[in-house]
Amino acid sequence: MTIPERAIVTGFAPVARPDARVLILGTVPSRRSLEAGEYYAHPRNAFWPVIERLFAREIGLDYAARTSLLQDAKVSLWDVLRTAERPGSLDADIKEPVANDFGAFFAEHRAVRTVFFNGTTARSLWERHVAHTLHAELDLRLVTLPSTSPANATLNLEGKLAAWGAVRGAVAEC
Repeated sequence: MTIPERAIVTGFAPVARPDARVLILGTVPSRRSLEAGEYYAHPRNAFWPVIERLFAREIGLDYAARTSLLQDAKVSLWDVLRTAERPGSLDADIKEPVANDFGAFFAEHRAVRTVFFNGTTARSLWERHVAHTLHAELDLRLVTLPSTSPANATLNLEGKLAAWGAVRGAVAEC
């Protein structure tokens, strides 16, 4: 799929089982992800290498195996935004954001207790467009992790892996 330079970006459905305990949220898919039809398709994004090192016995899995790996670990994957206008793939350029329906998501995934944000922009979008729409009794633990994006050069893969170990810890607590 070819994405116009300035386009309305429409996100993907969540990768989730009904018994998921953890939810990881990005912002909205990048151009590369949209073209591939896969979450975190940019080859330099550290998301899948980190997830594989946290939960898999091997690395370099194909997309179907990666999403199965998450689901087997009871980890869901989605984005804060359903749609947005964005030229390119930089989150700083997001305009006209529309949030996903988290009320419906949490109604179907009642065991989710921890939400991890892939970077501060995802957390900021959540606070602005989602948090006020949810019932307080959800009692969610919200954790912001360093972005796995190649644009986040402040941490190398090992640094990102160390921080993202909190996801494995949250799964183990369940």
